Amino acid sequence: MVNTSWLKISKPGLYVLPAKAHIDPIRAVDTAIITHGHSDHARPGHKHVIATKQTLAIMSARYGENFANQKTALTYNDKFTLGEVEVKLIPAGHVLGSAQIVLKYENTKIIAAGDYKRRLDPTCVPFQVEQCDVFITEATFGLPVFSHPKPEDEIKN
Repeated sequence: MVNTSWLKISKPGLYVLPAKAHIDPIRAVDTAIITHGHSDHARPGHKHVIATKQTLAIMSARYGENFANQKTALTYNDKFTLGEVEVKLIPAGHVLGSAQIVLKYENTKIIAAGDYKRRLDPTCVPFQVEQCDVFITEATFGLPVFSHPKPEDEIKN
């Protein structure tokens, strides 16, 4: 049986109880793990932000150097312990610096993907597949009404 009781939905967003951290919170929190630099995922005012170096740079350019009291830059596939949770960022293939957040606690591995792209994109590191017990994804453009042009056609235009 997969145990997901250590994740909770809170007003700021998805909360990882044993890490005492939120993933892409919508309001300022003590510790935020950020998937990428788009404003619907990355916001200023957190005490501590954990993200890739590129995402931190995007946040700094967007919100100013003091967007957080403390910043921790993680490299893809490097493990980091936060509270009782092993955290690792792996490429999401969405935009420069985008990452899926891999959380391992007790015997459960959960990946919070944020936004991701499976097609190759020359502007960022390709999506990395990793086995997990639970995969949390968004469905912003999941409806059939959304149709995106091929990247090659966009580059030509």
